[in-house]
Amino acid sequence: MRNRVSLETDNFRRRVGLIGRLLGLFVAVWGGGGCGPSQPEVVVYCALDAEFAQPILDEFQRQSGIRVLAKFDVESTKTVGLANALIAEANRPRADIFWNNEIIHTTRLARLGLLAPYEPVRADEYPAEFRAADHTWHGFAARARVLLVNTQLVAENERPRRLDDLTAAQWRGTIGIAKPLFGTTATHAACLFAKWGEARTQKFFRQLKQNEVQILAGNKPVAQAVSAGRIAIGLTDTDDAIAEVEAGHPVAIVYPDRGPSDEGTLFIPNTLAVIRDAPHRAAAEQLVDFLLSPEVERKLAVGPSAQIPLHPAAQDAARIATPATIKPLTVDFKLAGELWESTARFLREEFTGGP
Repeated sequence: MRNRVSLETDNFRRRVGLIGRLLGLFVAVWGGGGCGPSQPEVVVYCALDAEFAQPILDEFQRQSGIRVLAKFDVESTKTVGLANALIAEANRPRADIFWNNEIIHTTRLARLGLLAPYEPVRADEYPAEFRAADHTWHGFAARARVLLVNTQLVAENERPRRLDDLTAAQWRGTIGIAKPLFGTTATHAACLFAKWGEARTQKFFRQLKQNEVQILAGNKPVAQAVSAGRIAIGLTDTDDAIAEVEAGHPVAIVYPDRGPSDEGTLFIPNTLAVIRDAPHRAAAEQLVDFLLSPEVERKLAVGPSAQIPLHPAAQDAARIATPATIKPLTVDFKLAGELWESTARFLREEFTGGP
C-alpha cells in the first residue's frame, strides 16, 4: 500500500511540476495576465515614404529586439495629417516618435509643447542649424528644393538660375509646382516667409500665379510632367528630380540661388522627435540613437530616395549636392514654423484658390 501511495504521490508531483513550468512559460511569453506579448515595442508616426523608411525600421527591430509599429499616412497630406493626429492625441499619446520628412510641422509641435527634449548620443556631430537648441528635434537626411528643367525645351544658357526667374514672362504657362499646402512645398513657402519677409514672398507667389503656374498634386507629378514635356520647368525635391535624371529622361537639375551674391538653396532635413509623455520612452530613445547615425544616412543616400547626408562621416555616400558642396539657404526654422498658419492662409486664399 505504501509503495502504491508513493507512486501516486510522485505522479501527482510530476503533474504539478509540469503545470508549473507551463504556467511559467506562459507568463514569460504573455506577461501582463494575457494582455499581450511582453516584447518591448516603440510606435513611430512616419512621414517618410514606407518604401524608404520600413527597411530601416526593420533593421532596428532585428538588432534591438524591439518591435517597431509604424503609422504612415497618405501621400498628399501625410505631414499635416500625422502632425494633426499628434495634436489630437496630446492628452493620451499613442506615438513615441515623430519621424517627419520635413521640419516645419515638427517645429509647430515643439511650439505647442508636444515634444520631449532628448539629446541623442551623436547629436552634436550634426550641423547646429539642423537641430533644436533645446534638443526637442534633430535633423538628418535632407532633400534640396531644386528646379528640374526639360533639356529639350530649355536651352542650357536660358535655364533659370534663381527662384525669382520663374516669374519672367518667357516662362508663362510652362512652370509647375506642387500644391503648397502640404509637404515640402508648404515648408518651402513658410521658409521663404521667414527669410524674405511677408511683402517679398507674397509678391513672388502673386507673380507666379499671374505667370499661369500649374499647380500639380505633388512633387513627383511635377518632376514627371517635366520629363514628359508637359511643362518646361518644375520646382520640386531632389529625390523626385534625381529619379527622373537616373531614368534617362531629358532633364537636368538646377540648384537655385547658388551664385556668389545669392542667398542659397534650401535644404529640408528629415526630423526626429520624441513625443512628450511617450508610452515607451526608453525604446524611443534607442530608436532615435539608431536613426541619427552615419550608417542610416548612408543607406538613405544610396537608396532610391537619394537623401542628402548631413553627418560629415556620411558625405561620401551623397549622389547629389550637399550643404557642404553648395551654398545652403540659412533659415530660422523655428520662425518658419510660427509663420505656418499665416502662410497657409495666404496661399489658400490668394494662390491656390481652394481648400
